[in-house]
Amino acid sequence: MRIGLYPGSFDPVTLGHVDIVRRAAQLVDRLVIAIGAHHSKGPFFTDEERIALARAALEPVASELGIELDVVVYDGLTVETAKTAGATVVFRGLRDAGDFDYEMQMAGMNAALAPEIETVFLAASPGTRHIAASLVRQIAAMGGDVSPFVPELVNEALARKLAR
Repeated sequence: MRIGLYPGSFDPVTLGHVDIVRRAAQLVDRLVIAIGAHHSKGPFFTDEERIALARAALEPVASELGIELDVVVYDGLTVETAKTAGATVVFRGLRDAGDFDYEMQMAGMNAALAPEIETVFLAASPGTRHIAASLVRQIAAMGGDVSPFVPELVNEALARKLAR
């Protein structure tokens, strides 16, 4: 079984994430969504909320494409999480040259730590290239319409959270 790991904050899940999952699903039999629990960053959604939203938004895509999908939270090294999951590939989405420079550094460090795990970069589709979770949070917090950037269930969750 080919197992891949897709790490990120998923705070919130965006249509960019859905795009990468859809394309990574063509390359693996099982995809593990690894939600980084970086408590110093103070995520908008709790770990539990991010797990629930990731499952709700991404499991239908995985099911449609015939792969297994799992969602985990981690707070250590990505390569250690990949090893625990049995993954031999880590997927990273690239939106632009800035992402590429940063991701190349990370891939190099990960390769030094775990040479048996390959990093695969997937270029964002043109329709999702501009979407960043941080911008989605900012637009939503300022009352803007983020429905073009997130799955409907995530849009609803953002609205509920901001109404509190």
